[in-house]
Amino acid sequence: MEGLFQPMHLLVILVIALFVFGPKRLPELGKGLGDGLRALKDGLREQPPAAPPENKDQTTEVKK
Repeated sequence: MEGLFQPMHLLVILVIALFVFGPKRLPELGKGLGDGLRALKDGLREQPPAAPPENKDQTTEVKK
């Protein structure tokens, strides 16, 4: 087995998607998937700065 994404596998997946969603919905789904992946990549690039380490000297006691 050479890989999961061989051309024949992708063709079968496309045909199944065509039957399930119909030809009018496929472009919308593709656009939504592309936008989602782009937003994920942008979010990973713009990671917020790390939070400062907590001070271990200050402990809280749990009251019973």
